[in-house]
Amino acid sequence: MEPIQQDPDLSAYLAADEAIDHDHPLVRKTAARLAMGVVDSYDYARAAFEYVRDTVPHSQDADDPRVTWRASDVLEQRTGICYAKAHALAALLRAEDIPTALCYQRLTYDGGAGHCVHGLVAVRFNGAWHRQDPRGNKPGVDAHFSLDGERLAFVPDAAAGERDYPTLYATPHPAVLDALRAAPDRPHLWRTLPAAL
Repeated sequence: MEPIQQDPDLSAYLAADEAIDHDHPLVRKTAARLAMGVVDSYDYARAAFEYVRDTVPHSQDADDPRVTWRASDVLEQRTGICYAKAHALAALLRAEDIPTALCYQRLTYDGGAGHCVHGLVAVRFNGAWHRQDPRGNKPGVDAHFSLDGERLAFVPDAAAGERDYPTLYATPHPAVLDALRAAPDRPHLWRTLPAAL
């Protein structure tokens, strides 16, 4: 799959917005702490990825009813579904001037009973985009930071109606943001996840 930038201006993938609020003091403080001791932007990107993947539990896995969507809230409350974790990682990467896009997959869920949109990010290094999935590992899910071949949580199965969406978004897709904002809790969110983009 060849990724397609929604916005041709690379600076759009460095911008702060309401969800990717990398100008927030907590995001800045976290980014500064992660940047200490790394040798370059590659090491920083890996450290930020592992930080979000490993220290912010996926709220479904943790049975946490809270819904977060703003990066600073994800880092403060230490919870979020895939979209929220992608927002947090994007904010940490953009805080250190690493162009980062939001991207999505359509996957089956609830044992194949339906489809939902899954969120991840793409980082730009050496003139190319590299998708990363900070969802969080568990049995059957083993995602890793990689600039040399994808190590994502899920590989879509076309026969099951799953797919990768090629568009790289500078801001969260409206359907995703609307679902997050409208959900009073995670069980409600789980019932109202977008099925497609």
